[in-house]
Amino acid sequence: MINFITRYFTSLWAFITSPFRAIWRLIVRIFPPREFTVMDTPRGNVYTFNQSSFWRFTRFCGKIGLILWASWSTYVFVYHRPLLQKRTQQLEEARSTHARHMSELQTYLAKYNELARNLNVIDDKILNTPDLAQSEKDKLMNSRIKTWGELDFLRARLNEMFSDEDFAPEYVRLSELSTEYELTRAENEELKKRNNQIIESMITVADADAMIVDTVSTMTSQNTEELRQNIKKIKSTIANLGLSEQTLVSKANKYSNPLVGSAFNPLEFDGEMDEKYQKLADNLELWHGLRRLNEMLPLGAPVEQVRITSNYGTRNDPFTGKPKKHRGIDFAGKIGTELMAVAPGRVVSAGERVGYGTTVEIDHGLGFTTLYAHLSQITVSRGDWVRPGTVIGLGGSSGRSTGPHLHYEIRYKGEQFDPTKFVKEQ
Repeated sequence: MINFITRYFTSLWAFITSPFRAIWRLIVRIFPPREFTVMDTPRGNVYTFNQSSFWRFTRFCGKIGLILWASWSTYVFVYHRPLLQKRTQQLEEARSTHARHMSELQTYLAKYNELARNLNVIDDKILNTPDLAQSEKDKLMNSRIKTWGELDFLRARLNEMFSDEDFAPEYVRLSELSTEYELTRAENEELKKRNNQIIESMITVADADAMIVDTVSTMTSQNTEELRQNIKKIKSTIANLGLSEQTLVSKANKYSNPLVGSAFNPLEFDGEMDEKYQKLADNLELWHGLRRLNEMLPLGAPVEQVRITSNYGTRNDPFTGKPKKHRGIDFAGKIGTELMAVAPGRVVSAGERVGYGTTVEIDHGLGFTTLYAHLSQITVSRGDWVRPGTVIGLGGSSGRSTGPHLHYEIRYKGEQFDPTKFVKEQ
């Protein structure tokens, strides 16, 4: 054995690990290392990445494990779901039976206590009334016998209820029907009282409901008009983009992100209900959409002290002196001036761009993005979520610039448009 090991292997450790090395060679043959490149088109950078055999084999094992887990979960869900539904149905039936038995038990116990009290009263009259006439005594005795019979019936019924799992009421004798009639009449009286209370409560609820609907309708109408004031000043701008208030409201209600919250699900009511409820739901949907629209649209200026040095539109190029379209607004500012996000959004670009210099671009949703150019420093990273007022960078003069300032653009679906009405208060 030792001669065999020394002949074919350099050491005992090499002999022990030879099966593992053979397996690893097989893995490398199946999953050879790969190299691929990724081009960052906006910046013109090329990145090369290597994937080792171990990484590819691990990822393959992860995929196989995920497929096996998904298959097993699907099997368990498909096979066990009917059993769980059946078990749930049985549990609901058992609860219903228990509730019915408890109701019957309370009724029987109330009647039993009443009969026992009547029996005591009859016995007291018979024993403690010395001058009782014979006819009255016979009448009391008959009443006592009848009461005692009803007590025996209730005892038997209660014993049956506690001892028989399949207990169900069955009435075969006149005495049973008589007792059940008394019990049912008592229940009906109680139900009538509860019904009257429910009717009174329903009237109160209906009055409160009408008051609440009127109050909420008034509040939503007032708040809707207040929210519309900010949208009116950009009405012509969004119209030039092919948008309308209703379109933006609908998009805002459907949009969701970590800063503005989840999408709004509109309320829908049956056509047979009072139309005031659907009208209220529509008003709430409009109010909610306008509120989110005011929050999401990039309304306002990105600097504290607003002084515009160059507007959007055609102007003489500062380098060539020839007419050229200026696709944004320039704000005056010194190097180091704090530049702020005007609306919540996510940073989609933070770095160098040809002509723009150091830039930051923020996606606010609904198709709108804002771009800050010629910065001296960036204070956010790509992928960051920013809130209104968050400092995203400092003013500078990088790129194609003649001096310190901020070049600010608002884009819709990647195309620049005149942002003046978004920036200025009307």
